[in-house]
Amino acid sequence: EIIANDEGSRVTPSYVAFTETERLVGDAAKTQAALNPENTVYDTKRLIGRKFVDATVQEDMKMWPFTVVEAPGGEGKPAIQVRSKGELKTMMPQEVSSMVLGKMRDIAESYLGKAVTNMVVTVPAYFNDAQRQATKDAGTIAGLNVVRILNEPTAAAIAYGLDKKDQAMNVLVFDLGGGTFDTSLLAIDGGVFEVLATAGDTHLGGEDLDNRLIKHLLALITKRHKVDLSGNRVVMQKLRREAERAKRALSTQPQVRIEIESLAEGIDVSETVTRARFEELCADLFRQTLVPVEQVLSDAGMEKNEVDEIVLVGGSTRIPKVRALLE
Repeated sequence: EIIANDEGSRVTPSYVAFTETERLVGDAAKTQAALNPENTVYDTKRLIGRKFVDATVQEDMKMWPFTVVEAPGGEGKPAIQVRSKGELKTMMPQEVSSMVLGKMRDIAESYLGKAVTNMVVTVPAYFNDAQRQATKDAGTIAGLNVVRILNEPTAAAIAYGLDKKDQAMNVLVFDLGGGTFDTSLLAIDGGVFEVLATAGDTHLGGEDLDNRLIKHLLALITKRHKVDLSGNRVVMQKLRREAERAKRALSTQPQVRIEIESLAEGIDVSETVTRARFEELCADLFRQTLVPVEQVLSDAGMEKNEVDEIVLVGGSTRIPKVRALLE
């Protein structure tokens, strides 16, 4: 059973925000992101267990509105800098993650009416030992006993009860989340899981699709108003919110209106985006998801027809084009 959070939602975004007076976690943090971009932290999974000099970290830093610095202590780890209750604070990624885990525990405790002390936490199959250990540390900081670390594709297969099936099977797990894309090939036999192969793209997810829509809107604004707003954090955050909403809507309807009143001084946005246009803007990204799929099949020496089940995970797999390409 999935427990709904205090907003009545079954998903809690991994966002933590710091203000002059309090710390917000989840929906409350995400909602105020546009007003407080520098102190609203997300994507810590892209930082956890990595080095500050990692190419991916340096690349990500260009897109984040919050500040990432090299942690004191000379180990070359990344740390996050925010203003909290009026003072500058430097935190490790696992500290921020622990706040999200603590929030999840609170949600569970208030629903169950009793203390929750044990947790199982899932990680991408490609996480190395440092990333796994740092994730475990996040649980410990939150005061939880991490019973075990489970690979995400394995957890997805268990959620669909595929470990309870009588016959041995090969399962392809296709997981297109907010920030990352992972695909894994599992062999399941008598409740025993073996990860045969795993591949993915740490830089492909729902946010990248949002970014395409944002760039499209920025280009229209620049053309119409002769002004470049890409450096304005508040504008970018507003566009991100609308782009995400539009993307979701386009999974069920052929077109969507994007209306933003006074996005900036004297600029209103009023645009229609069709599903076809969205698919065009993201065409190469959608095609990119097939590369790791081919990769895991070839790594495992398996033909397409030997795959018994496909498990779709992550909000972006609701996009009709993604499903069509897989078929």
